[in-house]
Order: sequence, then C-alpha cells, then structure tokens
Amino acid sequence: MSLSDLTRSAVELAIAEYDQIGPERFLEKYGFGKARKYFLVVGDREYHSKAIAGAAHGYIPGQPMPLRSIDFSGGENTVAHVLGNLGFVVRSTEAKPRNPTWSRDELILALDFYMENPASPPGKTSSKIAKLSEELNKLAAILGVSGDGQFRNPNGVYMKVMNFRRFDPAFAAVGNSGLSHGGRQEELVWNEFSQSSGRLHAVASAIRAAIVAGTLSEAQTELGYMAEAEEGRLLTVLHQRRERNRKLVEARKQKALDETNELRCEACDLSFGDRYGPHGDGFIEVHHVRPLHTLREGDKTALSDLALVCANCHRMIHRRQPWLSVKQVRALVNEMATAARPQLRSV
Repeated sequence: MSLSDLTRSAVELAIAEYDQIGPERFLEKYGFGKARKYFLVVGDREYHSKAIAGAAHGYIPGQPMPLRSIDFSGGENTVAHVLGNLGFVVRSTEAKPRNPTWSRDELILALDFYMENPASPPGKTSSKIAKLSEELNKLAAILGVSGDGQFRNPNGVYMKVMNFRRFDPAFAAVGNSGLSHGGRQEELVWNEFSQSSGRLHAVASAIRAAIVAGTLSEAQTELGYMAEAEEGRLLTVLHQRRERNRKLVEARKQKALDETNELRCEACDLSFGDRYGPHGDGFIEVHHVRPLHTLREGDKTALSDLALVCANCHRMIHRRQPWLSVKQVRALVNEMATAARPQLRSV
C-alpha cells in the first residue's frame, strides 16, 4: 500500500464521504487527528489532508483498505505533494495566506474558456491553459490582488475551469456529474452567462482587451459608491473613468444647455437650479449608458453615450447588480409618484 497509488477520483470520493458524515465522524472512523500544517482546499472548504488521503486509498479499485496514520512514511508533507500532483490545492499554515477567492472577472474568463469546447476542454498541461493562467496573473496585478507562488497556476486554473461541469446539463446527460464542490460565485456566473454565449464572449474579450491595453493601475480600481457590475470589476472601472472624465462631463452639460437652456435629470426630472436656486445652477452628474462589454481602452466616447442624472438617481443606477438603466429608474420614480397620489373616491 502506497500513497503513489492514489487517484483523483478516489480523493473526490473521500471528500464526498467527509462532506456527508462530517469532520469529527470522518476522523474517528479512519483513526486520524486533525491536520496541523496542510489542508486540502476545494472551493470555499478545507479538509484534513492526511485523513482524506488515507480514506481515499480505500476507494481505489482493487485497494479495499484505507491507509492508517502509521502507514504514512513522509507525513503531511508527502501527502501535500501527492495531492498537489493530482491537481488539488493544498494550503500550508506555515506558508502565506491562501490565495484569494476567484473574482467575477476571473470566472468570466474561465467560463468563456470552458464554453469554447465543453465536451473536451484543453488539458492542464496545454498551452491554452498556460495562456489563461498568464492572463489571470496579469489581471490580478491590475486589480491589486496578490497570492503565493501557486497563484492561478495552470493546475489550479484547469481545476477551476472543470468545476463548471457540475452545472453543465450536457455533461450530466451522458451520466457524468463533475465535481460537487466549488464557490457560490461559480454558479452565479454560470447562471448569468452560460445561456448567452455571445454576450459571455463579448464580455470576456473586453476584459482581455483591457488587460492587454495595460493602462489601468491598482490605484484606479476603487469603486466608491458604485457596486461592481455583472461584467466584473475591470469593466466597471473603465465605465467609471468615462463618467469622471471632466472634459466629457462639461461637454455633455454644455450640449444640454445649448439645446434646452437647463440641466435636468433624465430619470426624475430634477433641476438643481430649481431645487437650490443659484447655489445649484450648473450642477448635474453624467451616466455612461453603453453596455460595459462594448467598452474598449482608447475608444472615443460620444456625447450620446452620456445621460444627465442627479446624484440620487445615479447612485440608484449603480447600487447593486444588475445595474439599472436610466429608463428603469425613471419608471420606478413614476411608479412611486403614482402610488403616493391620493386616490379619488367615487361618489
């Protein structure tokens, strides 16, 4: 009996049992203590690596006996090495903190990669996985995210891509189930983009273009009151930059003054001049109305891409996912105004 006999499927079966009966019963059943240094990480959960490896040995076909604690000649360090070679992520308590949870931007790129060929995605040693790993590390640098030496390495990237199989009905239709573990964000991104491959690819392409452009820096990625859009943080930042471009803002305001001689919110019709007198004259904010996946670094923003909005309506647009359109906010304002009017009684 040897750790070298372990297979990925056997480890996954041991993880499933761990999830089913709980850590205390699992450790008691197989005669292991709690891990002290190395933890197997799957999605948002951590597992006692040595106990998982010992139990997994009993799931290998032709190897009915799980390993006992005394059967490990190399201890936890050897277990971590074996699990890592099988494509699993192992965290050491003596190392740097575990790598950050995957961002929405990263998951969009991973799903776009998966959807290119879901029946047979490129292997973990392929040049395409290596390229995706490189893209994700460049993206992390822009977003100010850092990790250890294993951050978004090809093995981890491949595993994350394959996690999408657990949501894929085509994969389940042929009797497969995929991994049962993963983060909540994976499911959200799948539900939002998997049925719209054109939009998914457009968003992923826009993210990649922003990465290649390289004009954004970590200092530019603070969003303030603005909630991150469905399309991810990087495209949200590009959107925000256009709304804060003073030259564009002043040009759009001047266009409105030339045409109507006033500045009014296109959602609620508020004029700061009417509300606050001379103190409010000339004040209004702008909202960039183009879909985020159409934004590219270096593109010229037309004045028709900008809508005039008051500060309140602007914050309502960006308050949470999905962002509202100016038209939707206007409908909400009208709906609430109608509900507030006194109802006329019939005689």
